[in-house]
Amino acid sequence: MHEHTPMKKTLIAITVFILLIVTGYLLLDEDLPSGDGGREAEALADKMLKAVNYAGWDTLTALKWTFRGQHHYIWDKHRNLVEVRWDKNRVLFNPSTMEGLAYNEAGMLEGEASGKLIGKAWSYFANDSFWLVAPFKVRDLGTERSLVKTEERDALLVKYHTGGVTPGDAYLWILDENGLPVSWKMWVSIIPFGGMKFSWSNWSTYDNEVKLAATHHGLLTLEITNIQTSNAVEDLNTGRDPFEELLDSQ
Repeated sequence: MHEHTPMKKTLIAITVFILLIVTGYLLLDEDLPSGDGGREAEALADKMLKAVNYAGWDTLTALKWTFRGQHHYIWDKHRNLVEVRWDKNRVLFNPSTMEGLAYNEAGMLEGEASGKLIGKAWSYFANDSFWLVAPFKVRDLGTERSLVKTEERDALLVKYHTGGVTPGDAYLWILDENGLPVSWKMWVSIIPFGGMKFSWSNWSTYDNEVKLAATHHGLLTLEITNIQTSNAVEDLNTGRDPFEELLDSQ
């Protein structure tokens, strides 16, 4: 039996990806639903935020997690500082200012190389954190909410007109009777068909009674592992502030 060469493996992966896209477009493509804004939509948003405990989230200091086994994060929410590690790279930065430090296997980078790696880390963080904390972001600046009638129960459509990597995206939240997200459908620029559905499942309760989901089943499964929270970021980094060197450099 002959082993696949790297080229054959690449072609197989490309073929599978194309088949998934075509299948998704033919079978799953949905138009973005219309809904009504106003008091009922905001009440449904309130119910969802209560179910995941937004009040606890608002006071939570820090999170740590790994996205799909590849990208590793520590996020100090109060200081808005992020550490991202992947492959042999490590980036410390502030997502608001994009100021930070970037390292690879050769050491600390400077100039354009540093800026590029910080930009890549920001892109990873914007996507990967959203899969963890999106329920808390339904009232972010630039969002629009509306109530959509479905066969089961009312759903919450949230459009993001600004922010993130791809502003203009929209998500339809399907909630259980208590307001906890069960799944969402996505209309996003990076996917060529609308209405792709992923579950929000494997919920656990963390510090401050905050609820987070670790698993998203869809055309593929996205797992978030090593989820930890704390009201002292040092607890997530063996007792040491992971951002010391960034703060010392400023």
